Amino acid sequence: MPKYTRAIVFRVVALCMLGISMVWAPRSEAQTSTVEPSVIAKRIGTVKAVSGNTLTLTQNSGPDVTVTVQPTARILRLAPGEKDLKSATPIQVQDLQVGDTVRARGAASADGTSLNALEVIVITKAAVAAVSDQIRQDWQKRGVGGRVESVDVAGGTVNLSIPSLGGKKTLVIHATPSTVIYRYGADSPKPEDAKRSSLQDIQPGDQLRARGNRNADGTEITAEEIFAGNFPQFAATVKSVDASAGTLTVQDLATKKTEEIKVTSDSQVHKIPAEMAQMFAMRLKSQMPAGMPGPGGGQRANSASPAAPQGGPPSAAAGVNGASGGNGYRNGPPDLQRILGRLPSSNLADLNLQKGDAVIILATEGTGTTHTAITLLSGVEPILQAAPSAGQAMMLTPWSLGGGAPGGDASQ
Repeated sequence: MPKYTRAIVFRVVALCMLGISMVWAPRSEAQTSTVEPSVIAKRIGTVKAVSGNTLTLTQNSGPDVTVTVQPTARILRLAPGEKDLKSATPIQVQDLQVGDTVRARGAASADGTSLNALEVIVITKAAVAAVSDQIRQDWQKRGVGGRVESVDVAGGTVNLSIPSLGGKKTLVIHATPSTVIYRYGADSPKPEDAKRSSLQDIQPGDQLRARGNRNADGTEITAEEIFAGNFPQFAATVKSVDASAGTLTVQDLATKKTEEIKVTSDSQVHKIPAEMAQMFAMRLKSQMPAGMPGPGGGQRANSASPAAPQGGPPSAAAGVNGASGGNGYRNGPPDLQRILGRLPSSNLADLNLQKGDAVIILATEGTGTTHTAITLLSGVEPILQAAPSAGQAMMLTPWSLGGGAPGGDASQ
């Protein structure tokens, strides 16, 4: 399951677990005498390992917890969305499996890393997967994303710009008192690190994803859920590389500032093959409207703007070289996210970057001039020569589930 979806599902299931209507009833007088109310605790997590009557739970945050299920413990299986234990099904400890989501309640150790469970509520791995699929499909159907242009806190609205080489579309996002808003940390693109936030924290320039219902003409959305964060994306030239340390220094082509970039095991690193980069560059040229700066700072005249070839990104049969029968595109501008999905992953050492090489980078907000790379692309010289704005207009957003989920296709 993609990390983003998994984190959302965990939140949904955890809220379900926390909202269960129940009465904590001691199982026996003996238990009442040995378990003091002051040490009763609950732990929610995903089953990492099962050994006899002992579970290892991975929490959304914090260390793993060892749960010992007591012989007299009540173990119930709950369907996602249910909050009343009257509808739960009794099961045995041997029915628990790795990947199940569990809420265990009982006597916790002083350091909180172990628990003697008197009650275990379970949502199975299969049920969690079903919730994941529902959420993914809902983001595809009702999700939208782009860059924040302006925020009206008093009016509860955000103007969202969806950029493209052919112009931009502006959507109005309405936040209501029931809208749940999350904001990403300064140096983490991981949704599990996002914190509950508010409309006041959303700033122009942020990247934002919202899920909700659109109005009839699709120009406004009433959001049920919003994720926002500051994720700089820029085209740059390499100044120096330390592959062993996983760092490089680059100069932002737009601001001329020097930026320090950290490349981690979570960073998506790709080199675009020369043939694909050339084909992509040709497509970008054809999509540039009249008046947009072209290579060398010139402008395209109306008469110089050729008709866009039919097609879209290279088909699956084209592979990374883009070879296919026909021009390899469908209607509309090329989709860099889909193209990158077909490229093999790489690492900083394999890129063999040299001083002066061009890169396109999507990064965390970071601190000062130091950022962590979310996506790093090399082999982009033809693309930037064709359209200097390509780094901004066509770069990936930070949440790369695709298809309208947070970080997916912004046009969905």
